[in-house]
Amino acid sequence: MDEKLRIDKYLWAIRLFKTRSQAADACDKGKVKLHGQNMKASKPVNIGDVYEVRSEARKWVIEVTGFLPKRVAYSEAIKFYKDITPPEALDKVHFEAASFHTGKRLSKVGRPTKRDRRDIDEFLDGGPEEA
Repeated sequence: MDEKLRIDKYLWAIRLFKTRSQAADACDKGKVKLHGQNMKASKPVNIGDVYEVRSEARKWVIEVTGFLPKRVAYSEAIKFYKDITPPEALDKVHFEAASFHTGKRLSKVGRPTKRDRRDIDEFLDGGPEEA
């Protein structure tokens, strides 16, 4: 089989990245490596290649076992690669909430809601306010 498949398209198809542009960005930023060398998004994938892939949430070491040109369900996608990530690398990874990086505050944390503010005012004034 003489197929050529770009690394960014392959990483997207096996569901390591949500979009193909995220996979291409990861390649451009040096987060996808083959034998310690950074990979460009346009490089072809070969069966048996072992890639190190880093994202914000996780690090993978995967071995290519087949070509997958289209994005398919996760249960099908896992048949086209072998996850050989060492267990000690899995222990180092810790997940932070996505809202941590956006600058948005978490729900029910921080400033009081309008209802909370009324309850606080009522408590401090010593009872329900009469107009």
